[in-house]
Amino acid sequence: MDYKATLNLPKTRFPMRANLPQNEPLQVERWEREKIYFKVLEANQGKKSYILHDGPPYANGNIHLGHALNKILKDIIVKYKGMAGFLAPYVPGWDCHGLPIELQVEKNIGRLKKTQLTKPEVRRLCREYAERYIAIQREEFKRLGVLGDWDHPYRTIDYSYESAEVRELGKLIAAGLLYRQKKPVYWCVSCVTALAEAEVEYEEHAAPSIYVKFPVKDAKGKFPLSPAGGTAFVIWTTTPWTLPANQAIAVHPHFTYRLVKTSAGELILNQELIAGVMQVLGLQSKDFAVTAGAWAGSELEGMVCRHPWLDREIQVILGDFVTHDQGTGCVHIAPGHGQEDFEVGQRYGLEVSAPVDAEGKFTSETGDLAGESVFKAERRIIEKLKTKGALLKEEKLTHSYPHCWRCKKPVIFRATEQWFISLEKNQLRRRALEAIDQVTWIPPWGRERIRGMLEARPDWCISRQRSWGVPLPVFYCQRCREALLSQALCDHIGSIFLREGSDAWFTRPVSELLPPGLSCPSCGAKEFTREEDILDVWFDSGVSHAAVVETDSRLAGRADLYLEGSDQHRGWFHTALLTSVATRGRAPYGSVLTHGFTLDGKGRKMSKSMGNVVAPQEIFQRYGAEVLRLWVAAEDYREDVRISDEILNRLVEAYRKLRNTTRFLMSNLYDFDPNKDTVAPADLDELDRWILHQTQGLLGRCREAYEKFELHIVYHALNNFCSVDLSALYLDIVKDRLYCEAAHSRERRSAQTTLYRILETLVHLMAPILSFTAEEIWEYMPDRERRPESVFLSQIPSADAGLIDERRGAEWDRILRERGEVLKALEEARNGNIIGHSLDAQVVFYRGNGGPGSSLLELCKNDPGRAEALLIVSQGRVEAGEAPPYVDPLKAARQAGRRGTHMLIPLNDSPEGRRVCLYDSEPLHCYIEVSKARGKKCERCWKYSEDVGKDSAHPTVCARCSRVLREGAAS
Repeated sequence: MDYKATLNLPKTRFPMRANLPQNEPLQVERWEREKIYFKVLEANQGKKSYILHDGPPYANGNIHLGHALNKILKDIIVKYKGMAGFLAPYVPGWDCHGLPIELQVEKNIGRLKKTQLTKPEVRRLCREYAERYIAIQREEFKRLGVLGDWDHPYRTIDYSYESAEVRELGKLIAAGLLYRQKKPVYWCVSCVTALAEAEVEYEEHAAPSIYVKFPVKDAKGKFPLSPAGGTAFVIWTTTPWTLPANQAIAVHPHFTYRLVKTSAGELILNQELIAGVMQVLGLQSKDFAVTAGAWAGSELEGMVCRHPWLDREIQVILGDFVTHDQGTGCVHIAPGHGQEDFEVGQRYGLEVSAPVDAEGKFTSETGDLAGESVFKAERRIIEKLKTKGALLKEEKLTHSYPHCWRCKKPVIFRATEQWFISLEKNQLRRRALEAIDQVTWIPPWGRERIRGMLEARPDWCISRQRSWGVPLPVFYCQRCREALLSQALCDHIGSIFLREGSDAWFTRPVSELLPPGLSCPSCGAKEFTREEDILDVWFDSGVSHAAVVETDSRLAGRADLYLEGSDQHRGWFHTALLTSVATRGRAPYGSVLTHGFTLDGKGRKMSKSMGNVVAPQEIFQRYGAEVLRLWVAAEDYREDVRISDEILNRLVEAYRKLRNTTRFLMSNLYDFDPNKDTVAPADLDELDRWILHQTQGLLGRCREAYEKFELHIVYHALNNFCSVDLSALYLDIVKDRLYCEAAHSRERRSAQTTLYRILETLVHLMAPILSFTAEEIWEYMPDRERRPESVFLSQIPSADAGLIDERRGAEWDRILRERGEVLKALEEARNGNIIGHSLDAQVVFYRGNGGPGSSLLELCKNDPGRAEALLIVSQGRVEAGEAPPYVDPLKAARQAGRRGTHMLIPLNDSPEGRRVCLYDSEPLHCYIEVSKARGKKCERCWKYSEDVGKDSAHPTVCARCSRVLREGAAS
């Protein structure tokens, strides 16, 4: 008889190979066709909402790995919240205005052609470009398995958004926060526009480092001027190009300054820095002398110097920002080229001179330097200083310097007329800092990061000298040049933008933009010009809390979570905070979660020049998006995240383990109907109760980790549970019950009930992360017709208190740890060719060396059949009394302190002519004897038994299998 046909062997249509690259797009189509996202929302209507507000990615180019990391994280959280019983909508967004798109359009058509186009024509090309990449990115995000309202995203080019944006600006104007002033801002000479703090990156930059003399013209009687080499203040600078704009020299009021006699004349330096400066100048102690006089910086205030080559008097002023950690203690002040310079210049009434045009070239005010690029002109400036005898030293210095985030070129500080939001008016800075403390920052260091940036930042420059953006709704009187701006004016313009979009600002005549009857409040004139500048793109996205979250009926309210990269502490998080606190008195978010950047396997930043860029498209075409989703969950994304082929291959193996585990569970449920065959918890087998206790622990840990956004804990918990608790323990042990017991027996149904409950838990815990696979599993699970059409329409179960038994769990944990000792003994017996498979074995325990009792031995003593099943051996028993004499060599070895925990007993020395392996188990305080099992091997279950052959109808099977065959074995 073919007894294999009588076994309940695994059967499932669930494929072993996932074929993710081929099957995932089909699942995306199904989700879209069946409107699963909207059905999830419908199922959760009326429940508490959870709003994750999407920070809009820039509509420029295909998505990169950072996009994938960000969007998958958001998707995991939104899916979990939906399955946890929240109404959790996801409205994706796109940031569409700004410099990168305008530069790309310029690159596509050429700069010359762009200069020949009108602003509306340039804006039309920019809009088309943005819309093209929105469509491309949308499909790529959907390919990642991200569910959301993709057909109705928010876009900063939407008329409603642009209207809301200028209305928000009106609220800031009404609060008195907006002002216009000529002051230095970051300026990119390549992109020809002002930049915000968030648009500047610091990179290493090689620059000339020079020490320059400013001859003293009037010392105010403090000291005589040297008639020989002259007396001079010495400044140190790494930006020689700013010297044409110099207006003053700043000293610290409390520092001590001394005169130093040198061959280059008498030099005025901070006392603390004299030695260092002399060393830089190459002077030894014999080459200079410090005079007896000493003056506090406050005593030098008001002295007059001469500019090194220009006909200009330079006054000495006081500045608390002067330091003595480097330089000379005397700081060159150019109010048009530095924030601190500007601020101190305002106190002293200094001219805000910035003789540099928008393209970074000197203007006519600089004489023979006019028309030359500021960086290229530095060589000529240094030569001028040499000619005038003002240059003391020139070196090269590599230091951190601001660069444009877009073109990556060094920027300059340049004073121009710009529009600013004041951080001091209405105590906006203080109130924003207070609001930070009302937000949950994840990780917690995010709080200090954004606080530091907010404390140190200057007023917010919101005007940009470009075409592609929302225009600043400001008019200027043609007669008196008075600027007209008000909340009412913004509301009026906002109503036009709502109908026609912001292009109307540039296409309509000014007269059609003005409210009827408007006249200049200063002079009464009625003729006006319009502002040509646009709003900072960070203002665009910064007001999304007002333009989207508060007004969109899908979201309506306040965001529970903002989630972006850690660079957004100075970007979106920052600008959203300022605009919300300014107009609403609170932060726009309850929590802020940040992730790190993507790096290659060696921890290097990805760049095309290094050839180490990993594109998400390559990953989901080669491995599937599921592996990319697993990567996001497996790494602690709160730090920078590495990726490489090695990392991806490890994740592929982890994915296979998870998939194959769930496949095994399903393959043993082909004849299980949860509605008819489920065994009550009280009637489950003890081992089944233990693994369900473990499963409830897994469920609790994973749900807590999801709540804390600790996805790597979910990944490791699932991986460990499948690899250790299931594959290495429970599933290996329970196979005999599943395959060999009668199909409808309580023993088998108990195991199937357990497998089903484990599978149900696993599929729910996997779903937010492994969405494609969980949905596939859901299709093959038993009772398909009674369950929702998608796993995302079901709720993640809570831990079942009836299955949690800490005492039983602890007892079985101990038994299974002790089981490991027996496995070691079996392995030694296998190595000694005593047994092959563990079912070939008989295990005997001898309590021979005292010590506390063993739970495993008690189980074996009281219920040997259960112990045999647990150990997967044919026979097992505990021998009472003393151990046999052939154990003595192991006893002697232990007493002598010698290593060696096992020995093989030769055939002629063992009882009854059998060969055995003896294993000394210190943890169990016993000796374990492994030998060939007695009796014959059952052809059906492969266990050895002395009762094989007693049933004449089935002479080659054991009594258990004979009973099962008589009852009707397989389903």
